[in-house]
Amino acid sequence: MKDNNVLLDADLPLPSFIKGKVRDTYDLGEYLLIIASDRISAFDVILPCGIPNKGEVLNRLSAFWFELTADIVPNHFIEVVEDPAQLDNYLPPARRFAYPNWLTGRSMIVKKVDRFPIECIVRGYLSGSAWAEYELNGTISNMAMPSGLEHSQQLLHTLFTPTTKGEDGGHDELMTMEELTVAVGGDKMVRLLEKTSVDIFDFGCAYARERDLIIADTKFEFGLDKGVLTLIDEILTPDSSRFWDTALYKLGQAQDSYDKQPVRDFLEQQGWNKMPPPPMLPSEVIAKTQERYETAYYRITGYKLPA
Repeated sequence: MKDNNVLLDADLPLPSFIKGKVRDTYDLGEYLLIIASDRISAFDVILPCGIPNKGEVLNRLSAFWFELTADIVPNHFIEVVEDPAQLDNYLPPARRFAYPNWLTGRSMIVKKVDRFPIECIVRGYLSGSAWAEYELNGTISNMAMPSGLEHSQQLLHTLFTPTTKGEDGGHDELMTMEELTVAVGGDKMVRLLEKTSVDIFDFGCAYARERDLIIADTKFEFGLDKGVLTLIDEILTPDSSRFWDTALYKLGQAQDSYDKQPVRDFLEQQGWNKMPPPPMLPSEVIAKTQERYETAYYRITGYKLPA
């Protein structure tokens, strides 16, 4: 449903493959159609409103990074849907329909892969849930850390801290290396996932640094394409990563991020119990959040969204 230039729900006459918090994925046979909606979630709850242009930012930014990191690891990306008529290349005549124009820019064609049921979290700075755990226990992902670290401090080494992938709105949970080994089928794959995740993250951090941005942490998802490790879903977007402005970075405190931080701040101020139903966002919070997503896209790619 498209409402006031915001897409909240992609309703297409195609077999549904999976529906996530933000993305609606449809089965095209050999390929998938992934549509990035403008839905926004906070504290694992989908809010009743959307953020204009959010889906297009996520889709185009992922496509940008997929192409830039293809030499590090194969990925599932085929092409961005710039003209809905592109779907004719993936659907037989009997399955074609009147494609909606809102597919443009916010959707992509990808290969099907066998997805691992995990999220590969990579951390370069002490922030978010890692800071909360460190303050409480002196650990990150149950790993002992040196004492005296400060909020938002750069870590001595990039950390790989995998979690489960919470399905149907469930929370992601920390995984031990033993649990990860079982989930992905062996130590060799665990080592490959860790190395690949860190390599992508380090590449992205170096690229962002040239644009005066810090990537504090991120998450990746992977699968197997004919036995080959393959990057899927999204990559280094404001939904999956914390982007900080190097000029505004201050050690020892929370940083202002190019993401949905205005949404989190507003919801925290409401005394909401973080259970459905969530409160509606005011227009000024929506506008601030839209600006942050679009700024992140511009700072990273050097381009503004197509008019």
